[in-house]
Amino acid sequence: MSLRTLDTLGDLAGTRVVVRCDLNVPLRDGRITDDGRVRASVPTLTRLLDAGASVTVVSHLGRPDGEPNPKYSLEPVAERLGELLGREVTFVPGTAGDAEPGTGAVTVLENLRFDPRETSKDARERRAYAEALAKHGSAFVSDGFGVVHRKQASVYELAEVLPSVAGLLIAGELSVLERLTERPAKPYAVVLGGSKVSDKLGVIDHLLPRVDTLLIGGGMLFTFLAAQGHAVGKSLLEQDQIPTVQEYLLRAADLGVTILVPTDVVVAAAFSADAAHETVPAEAIESSSFGADGIGLDIGPDTAGAFATAIAGSRTVFWNGPMGVFEFPAFANGTKRVAEALTEVDGLSVVGGGDSAAAVRTLGFGDDRFGHISTGGGASLEFLEGKRLPGLEVLGWEATA
Repeated sequence: MSLRTLDTLGDLAGTRVVVRCDLNVPLRDGRITDDGRVRASVPTLTRLLDAGASVTVVSHLGRPDGEPNPKYSLEPVAERLGELLGREVTFVPGTAGDAEPGTGAVTVLENLRFDPRETSKDARERRAYAEALAKHGSAFVSDGFGVVHRKQASVYELAEVLPSVAGLLIAGELSVLERLTERPAKPYAVVLGGSKVSDKLGVIDHLLPRVDTLLIGGGMLFTFLAAQGHAVGKSLLEQDQIPTVQEYLLRAADLGVTILVPTDVVVAAAFSADAAHETVPAEAIESSSFGADGIGLDIGPDTAGAFATAIAGSRTVFWNGPMGVFEFPAFANGTKRVAEALTEVDGLSVVGGGDSAAAVRTLGFGDDRFGHISTGGGASLEFLEGKRLPGLEVLGWEATA
C-alpha cells in the first residue's frame, strides 16, 4: 500500500473534517515566539476549506500531563491561525467529549493533552478518546508530522475510527525524507549537533552507509573528542557512549566516510551568556585559562569554516541540532555559519526541525532560504533511523528497508 492523500477523500463540499495539526509552538507569557508550525498547517486547511469543507482542528501543546493548565492553552494559537487563514476561527475550550461540535468554518479544540487518554498506554482508553474526537467530523486528515512516531489517540486510533488520509504537510515531509534515505544526490553531508550523542546514535548507525561526510557539533562533540582520547573539562560528556562512538569512528573509516570532529572549541568559565570565554584547540580544552573547569559552548571559528566549506560543496545536506548554545550571542557563531552554508547549497538543504528550526529563525534566516525546514524533530530522526512510524503506517505508508 501507499500513503493515502487528500486526493482520495472525494467530494468534501458540505462535510466537516477533523484535522490533526502540530501546533506545539513555543510560548512566552502567552505569546507565540515562533509560529512556524502554525504557518505549516495553513496549506492543508486552506485546501480543505477551498473544497467546501469545514474543519475541526485538534492538536497538543507542551506536556500538561493530562490535566487542564492555562499555561498550555491553544487559545492564542487559534487566534494566530485565524490571522494566517484570514478568516474567523472559533476556539472551543473543551478537548473532545465535553466540546460541542463546531459550527463555524474553522474550529480549534483545546489542547488534546488536557485529557490523559490522548497519551494513555492503554489502547482501549485511547480508542475511547478517538471515538469522542470522531464525533467532530466524518473524515480525518492527519497533518501533524511531529507526532507520527507516537501511538496516540489523535494520531493512530482516530485514523482507524474515521476514513483517514495524510495532509499536505505530512506528504511533503515524507517526500523530502525519502530523498535523504533512498536517492540522495552526492556528495551527501549530514550535520549533527544538539546536546546528547545518545539521541543521534540511531541516525548515525542508519546513515553511515549512505553519506559522504558526517559533521559533529553541539554538546555531543565532546563525547567524540573523549573517544579520540582528549580531555574535555566540564563540557557535556556521555561517558557510557564513548565505546559506541569509537566503534562508529572505525566503521566510518572502513566505509570511506569522513567524520569531521571540531579542531577548535569556544570554552567558557561557566554556562551563562556573559561568561568569560576563549577559543582553544579541541585537544587542549583543559589548557584554557579555565583549566579543568572550562566548559565548551560552541565550535571554534576554524571548525565553523571547515564545516561551511564541506556543506557548501555538498548536493544534499541534512542538519539536526545546533552547533553551540546559540541562545547566547557569544556562542552562536558556529550555528550561524552552518545555517549560512546551508543557504548556499546547490541542491537539497534540510533543516531537521526542533532546535535547528528555532535556531535559524532566532538568528534571522527566512524559511525560504532553505530547501526544507522540517516540523518534526523527533519524527524526522526516527524516520532517518529506519524505525516504524505508527502514525504513518495507519495511513497506508510502508517503510522501505
